[in-house]
Amino acid sequence: MDEVAIDRTLGACEQQLQAGETPDLRALGFWRAVAAVKRRRDLVDRYASRVAAIDRQSFRRRVRLTFPIGVGIVLVVGGLLVDLLFLAVASGAQHPWREILVLVGAGGLDIATHGPAHLVVGALVGIRFTDWFIDLAAKRPPGFKTDYASYLRASPRARAWMHAAGAIVTKLTPFLVVPYALAIDTDAWAVGVLLVVGVGQLVSDIVYSTKKSDWKKYSREMRLARSR
Repeated sequence: MDEVAIDRTLGACEQQLQAGETPDLRALGFWRAVAAVKRRRDLVDRYASRVAAIDRQSFRRRVRLTFPIGVGIVLVVGGLLVDLLFLAVASGAQHPWREILVLVGAGGLDIATHGPAHLVVGALVGIRFTDWFIDLAAKRPPGFKTDYASYLRASPRARAWMHAAGAIVTKLTPFLVVPYALAIDTDAWAVGVLLVVGVGQLVSDIVYSTKKSDWKKYSREMRLARSR
């Protein structure tokens, strides 16, 4: 896609937004235009802010439950602290409450660490975030919305590791809780559940995430990094 086609595509998206509509970005060719922009640094400098404005406006019209980034950080950190509290209290609880608290705490951490991992790695490589959101239609956990201008200006390799961060932390969490569970004498069945969940997530990554989620995005950006 050349610059004329990019301008035409972005213009079509902007027209629909100005008309109060929620554009179908994929159908309009927006993501093909974004892919073309990514390949050339001069195009990133020229189009990053424009692409980000379209992406942000479309996102906020499509996803109704969006909140300021600060609200999301407070809620996520609060959730992490509650999950850690469950694990801490488990050490003094009687069976089977010990096992229940360990599993609840581990499950909470498994969910709550995903978004912050993206956030922390993104911040380290210069990628900013604009919103914390709950996308009920997509049936996925709450997350942080990237600022696409800073996303495009980051290197492809940096973008790749930002995408990978959430998947890596989520997959490690059950296995990291296992030594603690063993140390506090958690029953074997609960430890087994943690291991099954951990292995299940790894299998899910191989079957699903490499095709549709974080690892797909990681692979896409790494291919771009290697092509430069």
